[in-house]
Amino acid sequence: MERFNMARVAPGAYHAMAGLEQYLHQSGLEPALLHLIKLRASQINGCAYCLDMHWKDSKAAGLEDIKLYELPAWRETSLYTDREQAALAWTEAVTLVADNHVPDQLYEDVRKHFGEKELADLTLAVAAINAWNRLAISARATPGIYQVPKPQMKTGT
Repeated sequence: MERFNMARVAPGAYHAMAGLEQYLHQSGLEPALLHLIKLRASQINGCAYCLDMHWKDSKAAGLEDIKLYELPAWRETSLYTDREQAALAWTEAVTLVADNHVPDQLYEDVRKHFGEKELADLTLAVAAINAWNRLAISARATPGIYQVPKPQMKTGT
C-alpha cells in the first residue's frame, strides 16, 4: 500500500525533480541511452514502480525487446554499442558508489565515449534515477499503474 504521494504532499520538490528530468531530456543524450540507464539503475535498486515505468517508456520509444530482456547481463552480449556499455558501466558504478567510489580506470574508459558535458549529464541522469528509485521505494509507489503519456500534438500555423 502506498505510504505517501510525493507529488501531492511535496509538490515543490516533485516539480524540481521533474525540472531535472526535463533538462536531461534536452541535454543531447540519446533518449534510448537514458531509458537503458534508468532501467539498469532501477534493476539494481529493486524499484518495481520505476521498472514498470521505464520498461513501458522504453517500449513506447521503440527500444528492441532483446535489449530490454538482456539488460541485466549487458556485459555478456554484443547487443549494446560501446557507448551504451560505457554508460551502463558508469550507471552501475555511480549507483553502487558506496561499494566502489567510481574507480579512476572506469572514468578513463567512459571518457573515451563521452565528452565532459555529456559525462556530467550522464552522471546527473544516474543520480536522478537513483533519487526517483529511493523516493518510489520509500513511498511504496504502486507498480503497474503507470501509463505512458500520449504524445502531445503540436499546434501552430
